Amino acid sequence: MSAKQVKEKTAKEEKHWYVVHTYAGYEDRVKKNLEHRIESMDATDEIFQVLVPTEDEIDIREGQRRTISKKVFPGYILVDMALTDNSWHVVRNTPGVTGFVTSGDPPRPIPLEDDEVNKIVSQMEAEAPRIKVGLEKGQKIRIIDGPFSDFIGSVEEMYPDKGKIKVLVSFFGRDTGLELDFLQVEKL
Repeated sequence: MSAKQVKEKTAKEEKHWYVVHTYAGYEDRVKKNLEHRIESMDATDEIFQVLVPTEDEIDIREGQRRTISKKVFPGYILVDMALTDNSWHVVRNTPGVTGFVTSGDPPRPIPLEDDEVNKIVSQMEAEAPRIKVGLEKGQKIRIIDGPFSDFIGSVEEMYPDKGKIKVLVSFFGRDTGLELDFLQVEKL
């Protein structure tokens, strides 16, 4: 086995995920810069993967559904690496990186536990995106679609997992509950 193969094998055995702090809003740019530096500085045997944790979210506004990729930890990226002086230098001196999440005196980067990493990755791979609705319980809304179009009501309950909302509407002086799709209502 050559010296390089021994070094690569040792690095893979000592690899962990580390949290790196970046400027907020620059996570994707930092990831791209870091991946470029890994290649150009020949650190592929010490730094294995760079990840920006995101999750899909459905945002409903003005009767339109939009799927948005939302950052789970704004201002942070995850780096899978073997912590050496060289790998630390490559990551730390990447434009947009402000430092590692550290602990102790002197400060040392702390690796994430495997179950924490698995939880983050499974959250990213969730099949059904979360639904974000700008409505709150008790808020006044207008029904914009269906047989009750143009009726005014108030939000009684929300069921984001189903994409439904329960609305109280007044018919002949009596409050009646209706279950509607998020797309059938708008804020007043």
